[in-house]
Amino acid sequence: MIDDTLRLFFALPCPPEQAAAICAWRDSQDFDGRAVARDNLHLTLAFLGAQPTHHLDALLQMAATVQAEAFSLTLDRLTTIGKGFICLQPGTTPPELLRLVAALSERLAALGVVLDCRPFLPHLTLSRQARSRPQKLAPGFAWQVDRFVLYRSSNVADGVRYDELGSWSLSAP
Repeated sequence: MIDDTLRLFFALPCPPEQAAAICAWRDSQDFDGRAVARDNLHLTLAFLGAQPTHHLDALLQMAATVQAEAFSLTLDRLTTIGKGFICLQPGTTPPELLRLVAALSERLAALGVVLDCRPFLPHLTLSRQARSRPQKLAPGFAWQVDRFVLYRSSNVADGVRYDELGSWSLSAP
């Protein structure tokens, strides 16, 4: 049977220079679990799960209608969420981030895409399947968020790969 779905999510990509700094810091710590690949670092805005391939054009067109402002994001809290996810989170969530998430959620609902009913929890995953809960302080990693992306998640031999299917700029504040 041919799978005619794509596993999709909207996210903020972590800029390469920040991803390198985050991974260098993470790798110098004694975190356990499976480290997330540098190229996969992101902050999820909306997880869509398996979507029919023929919905992709509508999702790309919908994303182009989102109007949101660029903002500064600082990830300065180290937390463990769910079952063993070591993450960085913002100590203070920028209101522009919340407005972007709300705009995406509203438009996705209009397309009939059902999202997880849990409240939005901004985080960037560093490690999965961790058994310990780190008690360290995060140094604070910041960047200017100027775009959001639609990613496809694909299973590959050495883990997961995220492919960028579309990118949309955020307007100057």
